[in-house]
Amino acid sequence: MRTPPSSPPDRTGGPRVRIGALVPLSRPGWTEAGRHLLTGLRLGVAEVNDSGGIAGRPLELVVRDTAADPDRAAAAVDELAGLGVAALAGEYHSVVARSAAARADALGLPFLCSSAVLDALTEGPTPWVARLAPAQSHGWRAYADFLLGAGHRRIAVAAEPSVYWASGARLLRDHLAPHGGTVIDLDARTLAPAAVCDAVAGRATALLLLVGHPEPAVSLVRTVRRDPRLGEVLIGAPAGQPEFAQWVTALGREGAAVPFLRYLPERLGPLGTRVEAALRERLAETPSFVAFEGYDTVAVLAEVLRTRGADRSGTAGVWPHVAVEGTRGPIRFSRAPGISVWQWSWAPVQVVDRDPADPGCLRVLHTG
Repeated sequence: MRTPPSSPPDRTGGPRVRIGALVPLSRPGWTEAGRHLLTGLRLGVAEVNDSGGIAGRPLELVVRDTAADPDRAAAAVDELAGLGVAALAGEYHSVVARSAAARADALGLPFLCSSAVLDALTEGPTPWVARLAPAQSHGWRAYADFLLGAGHRRIAVAAEPSVYWASGARLLRDHLAPHGGTVIDLDARTLAPAAVCDAVAGRATALLLLVGHPEPAVSLVRTVRRDPRLGEVLIGAPAGQPEFAQWVTALGREGAAVPFLRYLPERLGPLGTRVEAALRERLAETPSFVAFEGYDTVAVLAEVLRTRGADRSGTAGVWPHVAVEGTRGPIRFSRAPGISVWQWSWAPVQVVDRDPADPGCLRVLHTG
């Protein structure tokens, strides 16, 4: 699926500066996250062009649908490089972003990853790739701290096979173990929801869903909520499945009180407040943190292109010199320990859930 590029306003002219955007817009990709990400990217492009573009040249977004497929993403990077894009932006799924980052690094193409969190985004240090989203090790440790603070030390993890899910489970186990915490691994691919309930009953006080959305996440939540043995068991979804409206549509009140990670500050500043209103109008719903990541991605890349030019060979090593006011705070990049890409250290981290009294409202439970 190809999406038409954003149309620049009349105040810009000359040859366009093109940014390639990688976004999951079809299944099995998480399409709702892709829609929010793309909305943020497009809003950023529209505002750059409204303020004169890149040295008077319009900025154009060239969108490719990754559909959560690493091979498709790698092919899209090759295609976009051939089209002469100045940089790459986007992607939500970590395993897809890792594939895109490897190709971008090999081609010498700047890539600002918006949303993927897997620590090992590239095999080794690279001058070409940077990331806005917090690394998984940072965000998921905050989630583990939340679990400990809430008194949960016997944790069951229902997971599907994936590098991302396996990494998350390992991070939780390593962080909980020094505090007497234990993690019970359950294979969500082979166990039916009722069998997951049987495995959790009497053995764990929290069940974390490291699985895809809507399925099997929705079926697992429904089955656990309706099992009288598990009335006191916390259901958690650290990867953020409950963030989007589709969760509420599918589960209603049963989907409330499921804590997840969100990368927003407790209060937005003036820029964030203005952008939130614009995103809300475009989405016709509350914007997720993913939409803000999209907007901030374009803000950073526009600054890079204004200062270093649209010739991508001139942007090698640019990341440590970037300083941009983003929607969620000042953005600068550095080499975080154990992270191979240039990293914003860090975007704000919250653990939130949907209020049982009003599932349309979110409650902040913990800040990391």
